[in-house]
Amino acid sequence: MDAKTYNAALSELRTLRDEIKRAKAALAKLEAERDKHITAVAAYAKAKAERIGPAAGLSLAEVVAIAPTLAPESLTTSPKQPEPATTTPHTSDTGPAPAAPEPADETPGAPAPAMTSRPQQAAAAPTPHEPATPAALPLPTRASVLPSVPEGPQGGDTWFTHTANLASTRPNFTQQARSTVFLDAASGTLVYRDRTLRLELTTASAGEILTAVSHTIPEGVERIYITAGDPWHRQADHYPYLKDAVAAWLNAPTPGWRTDTGRGRDRLAGHFVHPRNPVGRYQHEGGEHHVEIRSVGEWFDVDVDGADPTVVRDAFVLLWKTLRSHWPDAVIMGSPSQTGRDLWTRTIPTRGQFADGYPVLSEELRGLLHATAGQGRTELLTPPDVPDQLPGLFEYDRTFAYAKHTWKSAVGTPRRITAATFASWSEKEQTKALFGCGHWHVRVTVPSGWNHVGILPAPAPGDRAWHYPKTPGTTFTTWAGGPEIYTALTNRLTPWKIEILDGILWDDGKPLDDWSKKLKDCWARLTAQATIHGHESQRTAAHLASRAVRAILLYGIGSFAQRPRIVTGTTPRTLERDVPADAEIIGFDDQTITWQRPTGFARDPHAHPEWAAGIWSAARAALLSQRMREDDTYVGALHTPPGTVIAFRTDALYLTTPQNWPYHGQPGDYLHKGHLTGPIPAPTTEEDLLALRDAGRTALAQTSSEA
Repeated sequence: MDAKTYNAALSELRTLRDEIKRAKAALAKLEAERDKHITAVAAYAKAKAERIGPAAGLSLAEVVAIAPTLAPESLTTSPKQPEPATTTPHTSDTGPAPAAPEPADETPGAPAPAMTSRPQQAAAAPTPHEPATPAALPLPTRASVLPSVPEGPQGGDTWFTHTANLASTRPNFTQQARSTVFLDAASGTLVYRDRTLRLELTTASAGEILTAVSHTIPEGVERIYITAGDPWHRQADHYPYLKDAVAAWLNAPTPGWRTDTGRGRDRLAGHFVHPRNPVGRYQHEGGEHHVEIRSVGEWFDVDVDGADPTVVRDAFVLLWKTLRSHWPDAVIMGSPSQTGRDLWTRTIPTRGQFADGYPVLSEELRGLLHATAGQGRTELLTPPDVPDQLPGLFEYDRTFAYAKHTWKSAVGTPRRITAATFASWSEKEQTKALFGCGHWHVRVTVPSGWNHVGILPAPAPGDRAWHYPKTPGTTFTTWAGGPEIYTALTNRLTPWKIEILDGILWDDGKPLDDWSKKLKDCWARLTAQATIHGHESQRTAAHLASRAVRAILLYGIGSFAQRPRIVTGTTPRTLERDVPADAEIIGFDDQTITWQRPTGFARDPHAHPEWAAGIWSAARAALLSQRMREDDTYVGALHTPPGTVIAFRTDALYLTTPQNWPYHGQPGDYLHKGHLTGPIPAPTTEEDLLALRDAGRTALAQTSSEA
């Protein structure tokens, strides 16, 4: 690019900037006008939020936020509260500055012990918070008050039990492989087994891809992986949200094909709308031919858009061969979560206590864990908590993090541990319980003089489902796992005050240990091949396969959480009153309203949210403090100077100063992944942080190549 082109590009950017400003101003004006109309129609005596929502293209919650008078009576009537034991006011930390004082929950609790040492009987085991992305899946929006176990009989036998006739058992069948092709939708390159073919795609619609592949591979294909081109994004500029463009692509007419309705043991049917990794499921109208269209993006957390489809196929073949060294009947299924859970079922013991399977918790406890056990910690600290100008930005990412936290998990029938029961125990018994597999309802007080990051998650209203209070004196009530409570009580700075209000305690077991060890071995072997193989394309294939193993474990763990099912549907605009009252509007156009609504928990025999919750808690704790046994040292956010932590992102820490933390390439180790020298403006949005992250990784790679 020469100077003339550069200046012309800058001019175009300025024009776009001004157009964006005008569009935002116009949008804000339209939204204000919409809100004004909602307020006006809400004054009608018979107005109902479930009628106004579809008309406005908003969810019920959004309508009620604009017109509170439309809130259902059950939400505006406060439940009767127990008589408080004291009236001492506390402040609630809602951000950089403390909020106005408000009464804290004064339900009697039992103080947790000092926990200056670990239980003697656990001394030989790894620490609970030594060694993840989402995850990462996104956390749901939560209210500022978390649910609790009800008092009385309804919180007893019916909650603390297992669902009748529902358990994870070892399969008695062999999984069948699917005929698979790999397609670059941009170039039309199609790879099938050892053949490379070319498709002529003009629109890359689902119908065109299905027809072209079926004509090119007459023997039949059951799964089409898109390696590049993302055809579901081709009309993205025609829709306000990426998810709307994806839904339109999936639901567009497909002559000769219809939406799949499921078959045999595979009950998955219909499309899965995801902004980047959607799944289209189709069935041929003339027979029983079923085809999935999927993105390989769900398998790899690295950009494969420019990778040759042949290399991507080689990665899957290498992955399959490596898995077969531990599971002779291993089959790669459509997604890493399906594959991970299928492989896990094949490690369920055939003898011993759990030879009949691992029972599934009651639906009540599964619902409680879903509402109170968060996933990875995602937090950005902004000025004045950090300087306006950073002296540098250093990224430290935990390698294959979740694999370090699978050595111990909850098994057996859960027990309720009330505050009175906990208080009646000896300090040794209390310490052992908090060190074990439990989920605790606690009241937390940030100690006086605390000047570092928050330790325990607290519920936050709005889109930020969790935050981490850190203002001294702040008291809040939350649920947390043992590893985080252990960290709060034993951190090197100042112990936090923890009061036990209620708890769920299981026996310690190893339901995931064998599965995890096998996956860790596969990952280590593939990682080594990616480093030492002499052929570049095979190094790339091995690297991709190692990332796929990571995804199998990561999303396999996530699949145990079993969130409530969400049903997506459409209703003609002319029949908007037929939109279900509990549905959320997620998109609309001139003809159709697209909505989704929860339908509760399925009878999933592999639902074990207690396992996912324990691993997530341990991973969050390891971001704060983790012992490196080989080096006899500690690493993590609490082992950095106050004010140097910029952000947490599931497995990663972003700091203003470099750390001399040891790295051995083992699961849970902190890898120095990027750095930028300052001064750097402190990021104030996630987009800012990600831009700095990418720049830091590029800078470190350049420095390493020059060294």
